[in-house]
Amino acid sequence: MALRYFTTGNRIFVSVQLSTSRRSRHLANFINYWRNYSTKNNSTMNKMEHVKFAWKNADVVTFDVDSTVIQEEGIDELANFCGKGKEVSELTKRAMQGNVTFQQSLTVRLNIIKPSLEQIKEFIKIYPPTLTPGIKELIDALHARNKEVYLVSGGFRCLISPVARRLNISQDHIYANRLKFYFNGDYAGFDENEPTSRSGGKAQVIKRLQEKHGFNTIVHVGDGATDMEASPPATAFIGFGGNVVRESVKNNSLWFIEDFQELIDALD
Repeated sequence: MALRYFTTGNRIFVSVQLSTSRRSRHLANFINYWRNYSTKNNSTMNKMEHVKFAWKNADVVTFDVDSTVIQEEGIDELANFCGKGKEVSELTKRAMQGNVTFQQSLTVRLNIIKPSLEQIKEFIKIYPPTLTPGIKELIDALHARNKEVYLVSGGFRCLISPVARRLNISQDHIYANRLKFYFNGDYAGFDENEPTSRSGGKAQVIKRLQEKHGFNTIVHVGDGATDMEASPPATAFIGFGGNVVRESVKNNSLWFIEDFQELIDALD
């Protein structure tokens, strides 16, 4: 049986594909499940329980990186390293709250920083990112259950690749922005064709994963406004506030957590 469902607003959508030989038994189980669900909640789905059900049964989990998988906001740390921290931090806050489009904010911030290739290499060497407590154990638990894990970030691939290696995540499971440099190593911009460079890009990545691999249930975990935009097409979204609580995300998430242990416990 292939079961795909997602929440949007106050609605829950469900689609089922069944092989002919197993249709009757699975359909009966499916109907009983949702009938019991409806009865228990006086005909109104408990949407938080729906998200938890999706989490436990996900084929794939996609994670934001900055302030989710790692404790820092990579672009803010890079700005500090390049002596542009104060100018960039306020723009980052506005972008994460959804007050400006992500691409506008990214363009302005990078034009302020203008990091050279040499600065990027030195930054990675001197200031490796700090993993959020519990993320290594969570991803190990997902891998142990044969669940695919992807990193989908509005950050920079060159900064995220070392994080993926520490978490045993394949490099081809990274979707992030690419910086461009001139032959002399000076900053030359970023690849605007990457979907993660703009608002709605994470949703576009998840839709591509569904179309390319046929995944049925995808759950996205993140801390920002661009993460909420990922569901739908993601089956469900889980808001994370373990490093920073963004009120717009907390107030609009069906399931909001501040400790990854809660997600580990919910797998069983």
